[in-house]
Amino acid sequence: MLPTLFLMTLSAQYRIAEQTEDGIPVQVLVDEAHQMEVRIAASIGHNAYSLRIKGRELLWTPFARFSEAKAKPALFGNPFLAPWANRIDGLSYWVHGRERKLDPAKGNLRLDSNGNPIHGLVLYTDQWKIVERSAGARGARLRSRLEFHRVPDWMAQFPFPHAIEMTYYLSDGQLEILTEIENLGDEPMPVAIGYHPYYRLKGGRDAWTVEIAARQQLELSPRLIPTGRRRAVDRRQLPLKGAQLDDVYTDLIRNERGEAEFGLTNGQQKLTFAFGPQYPVGVIYAPAGREFICFEPMSAITDAFNQHHRGRYADLTFIPAGGRWKESWWIRPSGF
Repeated sequence: MLPTLFLMTLSAQYRIAEQTEDGIPVQVLVDEAHQMEVRIAASIGHNAYSLRIKGRELLWTPFARFSEAKAKPALFGNPFLAPWANRIDGLSYWVHGRERKLDPAKGNLRLDSNGNPIHGLVLYTDQWKIVERSAGARGARLRSRLEFHRVPDWMAQFPFPHAIEMTYYLSDGQLEILTEIENLGDEPMPVAIGYHPYYRLKGGRDAWTVEIAARQQLELSPRLIPTGRRRAVDRRQLPLKGAQLDDVYTDLIRNERGEAEFGLTNGQQKLTFAFGPQYPVGVIYAPAGREFICFEPMSAITDAFNQHHRGRYADLTFIPAGGRWKESWWIRPSGF
């Protein structure tokens, strides 16, 4: 049975609806002409957890029931990683020549198997507030705002007051994800955010081929921290059969619009992931034996704050006091 429909805005091709799924409010963006539907749970990290084309689900989840996503949080769908993506090397980081210590006792750190903080503080937060819902002749849009500076336990770990706005825009058979960050503080704020979407295509991983839009790859330590060395990417297309990936790519190859286009295909269907210029890093994660793959747009490399402090990474972006950072990335399906 379909969830109860509460609110709908209509256009000839596009619509946005508010529904409940397994008792959780969700927003649904629909592109009728392309038979494309996106579902977003604002109360679970503003996660676009479902992307369907002609009824086929393209995002992976470990949950049998959607309510488990709130009761037993885990990475799924399209999680947003902030104020840092990937790992920090140890329980402190350096910005502006000062060491900032992280406090596990706050209960808001996620640690990897080596005890390193990973993927920031806001993965599953219910603090997102919807500020725009609209559907018109050109597309369907959902925009929400997260006021990071109003949560003391977040500010204790990352003392840079800021607010984030995220917009999902479904138009002409593609999904755009726009992120904007407003620095509300009086000193420059480093930007090391990213996304960690979990994709799948029919046929299973042994039938998938990866397209890599990069010239260089970071060398990582056994703890998956950059060593400061890089090597050339020797293959731009890689069959996933027999491969295991957890790689960080830089020097991205861009098209005439400035987008770096990574890809996943099963020989018939294809997903193209286009990263805007303010995403200079791409991560591909495909562990052995798992029926998903992640193409992750990143605004900085792993452990960016410490790497910048150590002189290994000059490209870390800072938002000036009172300034804004903004960038988009896109999911473009074809062959469906």
